[in-house]
Amino acid sequence: MNKNLKAGTAIVDITPPPGVELAGYPHHPRPNRGVHDPLYASCLALDDGQTRLAMICTDLIVFPKPEVRALREKASQATGIPAENIMVTCSHSHSAPWASGISFLDDTGQGWAVDADYMADLRRKLLAVITEAWENLFDAQIGIDKGFCGREQGVGGNRRNPYEIADPEVWTIGVQDMSGILRACLVKYTLHPTFLHSDNFLVSADYPGALREYLGEKHPQAVVLFAQGCSGNQSPRYFRSGKTFEEARRVGRAIGAEAERVLAGLTYNPHARLLCASTEVDLELRDLPSPEAAQAAVDEARRHWEAVKSASKVERDIWNAELLLLGAEDTLALVKLQESKGREGMAGEELPAEVQVIGMDDARIVGLPGEIFVEFGLTIQYRVPFDKCFVIELANGVLPGYACTTRAYSQGGYETGASLLTGRAGEQLADAAVALVKQAAI
Repeated sequence: MNKNLKAGTAIVDITPPPGVELAGYPHHPRPNRGVHDPLYASCLALDDGQTRLAMICTDLIVFPKPEVRALREKASQATGIPAENIMVTCSHSHSAPWASGISFLDDTGQGWAVDADYMADLRRKLLAVITEAWENLFDAQIGIDKGFCGREQGVGGNRRNPYEIADPEVWTIGVQDMSGILRACLVKYTLHPTFLHSDNFLVSADYPGALREYLGEKHPQAVVLFAQGCSGNQSPRYFRSGKTFEEARRVGRAIGAEAERVLAGLTYNPHARLLCASTEVDLELRDLPSPEAAQAAVDEARRHWEAVKSASKVERDIWNAELLLLGAEDTLALVKLQESKGREGMAGEELPAEVQVIGMDDARIVGLPGEIFVEFGLTIQYRVPFDKCFVIELANGVLPGYACTTRAYSQGGYETGASLLTGRAGEQLADAAVALVKQAAI
């Protein structure tokens, strides 16, 4: 008989003080004016007697690879968890602070500000939350399954085209102690936390905060973790009724209710076996246009934006036109960066990209860095020999831009304009993830 699984949990408040810049809309600087709802970092540590691992979920927009590396090293020294067995993820809330610079864009003049004091405090807190979780292990049992909540409930879908592919799966992990009390719950959902937009100046976890609130009401002794799925082209843009805190709360609680339904039906295993494996992939970078062509694209996108603003009062149409402009401006900034740093130095320290796999009995969790189009996440799920498999993006790094499909590049748009990657890069990540899942065995 396998040894009993042990688990540990911890949660820490990572809310910034007033004045710290909010992330998500770098073209719209937003020093925060206060707090609507707090931000948290949560940790779930697991030990099956042979494998130790930890998952940290944060209400941050991104956490770059150099920061992940430094945190892993210190946490490993403090706990004995192998550094490569630690996963650090972000909810991607656009009403949270910048968490250190993004290496490939630091020199592009986007205008964001990283608060050094906040970052120093954040690093201390993330190390402390891992250490606390590890120091408070208890005999545990774990279960994993999924539910569904999507655009039919007005929750979210594809932000490039509301009729195209989306991921409504609500993957839910429950961890109970041996008395049957829920002590941890991890929910993965695939949707940009952008119910709150560039006109919001209050700190907020967006809908993941409301999801945590709902499950916390149902299970007051549980630490709730939220992980973001492959939402590079998934958002509430065409599905929300407004850009309000009330709408974020409605959606978060709807997803939370579905997770609660899944929790009620889980089968728990006190002898679950664990695995953790990882690999690194050099990703293909796209060829950038000439400076003249990039500037011409910006000028044309600006003319289009001005024309839409003059002709339409529909906020969504205006925002879509502005996004085309922002994508063109990002490409121009990348062209200038290439001129100053050369092609080899453009990706900074985010490449090679890490692909990580965590196994829990017959379930597999894939962690990919950066913002990934949903097609790649679903492709991984369909290709691996496990019915229980889901993909977390923004795990262990950022990537130099979105991992878009080749089709998206043929169509253009904000995501493709703001990326150094090609459509082949997403396929490389998917191929590496599938191969790693197949070769890593418990």
